[in-house]
Amino acid sequence: MATLLGFSAILMWSLLALLTARSGAVPPFQMNAMTFAIGTLVGLVWLAFRRRRGPVAGLFRQRPAVWLLGIGGLFGYHALYFAALRAAPAAEASLIAYLWPLLIVLGSALLPGERLRWFHLAGAALGLSGAALIIVARSTGGVGFSQEHLLGYGLAALCAVFWSGYSLLSRRFGEVPSEIVAGFCAATAVLSALVHLAIEETVWPVGASQWGAVALLGLLPVGAAFYVWDHGVKHGDIQLLGAASYAAPLLSTLVLILAGEAAFSAPILGAAALITAGATLAALPVFRRLMGRSGHN
Repeated sequence: MATLLGFSAILMWSLLALLTARSGAVPPFQMNAMTFAIGTLVGLVWLAFRRRRGPVAGLFRQRPAVWLLGIGGLFGYHALYFAALRAAPAAEASLIAYLWPLLIVLGSALLPGERLRWFHLAGAALGLSGAALIIVARSTGGVGFSQEHLLGYGLAALCAVFWSGYSLLSRRFGEVPSEIVAGFCAATAVLSALVHLAIEETVWPVGASQWGAVALLGLLPVGAAFYVWDHGVKHGDIQLLGAASYAAPLLSTLVLILAGEAAFSAPILGAAALITAGATLAALPVFRRLMGRSGHN
């Protein structure tokens, strides 16, 4: 169940591109501040529900390492990603940033009770190949790495390290309830607002559709997704989640196609095959367990 919850975050992240495209010209850090504020409310509503079932006192009294990890993961990832997009072309920066699922699979070998097998590595590599196909297909100018954008490439690599590190280290704090993410979201919203006021010009959404897109961003991909991801990486199959994360750019592209924001192409079909094959390989132990259970029935 925990792994399925983690995968639901990937499904919600697939809506990120479409909802961002429909949200108008809101600057990145202002968007961060607005959506993470809504994401905080998602956690507070859940906390209010929990309070009716039992006490929640002490939830936010966590050791500094928990707060450093959570805020560093959420705010650090987004700040580095936006900085990378400013310093390098979007296609190259996105491709490097999308190393994080592979890093999760590789890094999982260092976690207690986990063992890295060939099918985990092969599945993640196939997923990365599929994600690369999608990113190249989306890029109008192609993909070509150059020395003048080394800073942007480095920031994108740090972005991948931050998110994979956050996901892996969260497992070491498995006893910390996932509702703590409300605090991480609140801190990220405040820090993003401060950066926005310092470097960006405020641009508000226009009309009900743009405001609705911002609200949905805060409720789903920048809200509920982080809570279920936290639960998934703490209590689910983190290697399978890492490999399956490459479904996000594929699903995101399919959502854009269905919404009329992008056109279907041969690279999308190839990416679908690669990502599906990769996820199937990474899930090999799950299929074996299911076949074993059916054989005993």
